[in-house]
Amino acid sequence: MQTILGANGTIGSVLAKELTTYTSSIRLVSRNPKKVNATDELFPADLSDPAQVEKAVAGSDIVYLLVGFEYTLKIWQEKWPKLMQATIDACSKHNAKLVFFDNVYLYDINAIPYMTEDSPINPPSKKGMVRRQIADMLMTAVKQGRLTGLIARSADFYGPDNDKSFLIEVVYKNIKKGKRPNWFIKTDKKHSFTFTPDAAKATAILGNTPDAYGQVWHLPTDKNTLTGKEMINLFTKEMNVPDKIFTLPMWLLKLLGLFMPLMREMPEMMYQYDRDYVFDSSKFNTRFNFTPTTYQQGVKETIAQTKQS
Repeated sequence: MQTILGANGTIGSVLAKELTTYTSSIRLVSRNPKKVNATDELFPADLSDPAQVEKAVAGSDIVYLLVGFEYTLKIWQEKWPKLMQATIDACSKHNAKLVFFDNVYLYDINAIPYMTEDSPINPPSKKGMVRRQIADMLMTAVKQGRLTGLIARSADFYGPDNDKSFLIEVVYKNIKKGKRPNWFIKTDKKHSFTFTPDAAKATAILGNTPDAYGQVWHLPTDKNTLTGKEMINLFTKEMNVPDKIFTLPMWLLKLLGLFMPLMREMPEMMYQYDRDYVFDSSKFNTRFNFTPTTYQQGVKETIAQTKQS
């Protein structure tokens, strides 16, 4: 049995499809899980309750932690450590391996222009401090021999039918509405994005590779990192609209934050947009002979499949 905690999220449904390469016994866990494959077991659960986490994990060989909480600091501080501890405890009790889908928030600000698995850990944001805390919890349990686990780390991601992607929300959707696509702070800085089908496929590979455990892995991401302007140009060209961009400066983000809760959460993360943000996945690519989807192809597929939905 391979179990996905947070199965209704951005990566969960794609991962469920990928796991059929390895097993026909897949359990999907969320408040209201929906079948992806005909043989999926649906397991409704409130993952904020450790007792329900333990029941969801029971009988699993591999557990994928893909939960995405509301993007607010208070919620993250309250819920993430509790969920991570409950998941570690449940996996330890039931002898299940744990794969945690992580982001880059815990890296030092000076590592952002070129991130590897060995980049220094020193988060410059409060959300990053939460991510460091839960990553440390997992790897400490691994080092103590209480858990077999790994961290699969992604850059910002994009892909088909992915409403949580920055590129979908403020680039694709704005263009569809006849508006200019938006970008944060500076459009001339490079910014890596991981293609969600690549991320899901790689996460399944890692989970089913015994010697991948005990490590951090960057998920496969096109090494030919584009600037914000170049990335938007791929969308405008594919959608046949003028290549015009509206750049949101910091002062405007703070002003919008007075009226929009999500924007209130953004200023502390803007260090990721005022400098290059390059994500190196060569460790994974080399180990598994994997060629990440190019940005050109990824944008084409994202637009084509999102149109059909």
